Amino acid sequence: MTTLREYLTAMQRIFLIENLPAWNPHIRSRARLIKAPKWHFADPSIAMAALKASSDALLTDFNALGLLFESLCVRDIRVYSQPLEGAVSYFRDSNGNEVDMIVELPGGKWGAIEVKLGIDNLDEGAKNLLKLRDNIDAEYMKRPSFLMILTAGRLAYKRPDGVLVVPIGCLRD
Repeated sequence: MTTLREYLTAMQRIFLIENLPAWNPHIRSRARLIKAPKWHFADPSIAMAALKASSDALLTDFNALGLLFESLCVRDIRVYSQPLEGAVSYFRDSNGNEVDMIVELPGGKWGAIEVKLGIDNLDEGAKNLLKLRDNIDAEYMKRPSFLMILTAGRLAYKRPDGVLVVPIGCLRD
């Protein structure tokens, strides 16, 4: 374990990986919050180069592609939230409830983002977001400013449940 920790520390020092800290909200649940950070590549293309993977190879392994896409999204959200003095984290509890990113802004504003590569998993992403929203203790915290599913798709829209579906390409505009 010591060797792994040393490698992870070295990779952080050279900005190969970045910690995504765990979010610690006030929730109405007895579930224990997971507090360990998640690691993401600072640039997912580094993983592609290290694996010597081609784009064709990734198209046959959607699991790996999804993980790399999530790292890309985390990187972009971190970059776009910095000018707003925002912080990005993730949420997970001992019951298996998880949301890929929480964006917190000064003044207690926050939003939640699920990353879904394809449109087949949009309902699952929305379910995770709505469950988190409904478990937040509104006596101690504000309601989320937005709930978003970040996708690789082409269309942005608002679902009937209020969850935004946003292609990653829309973030730059």
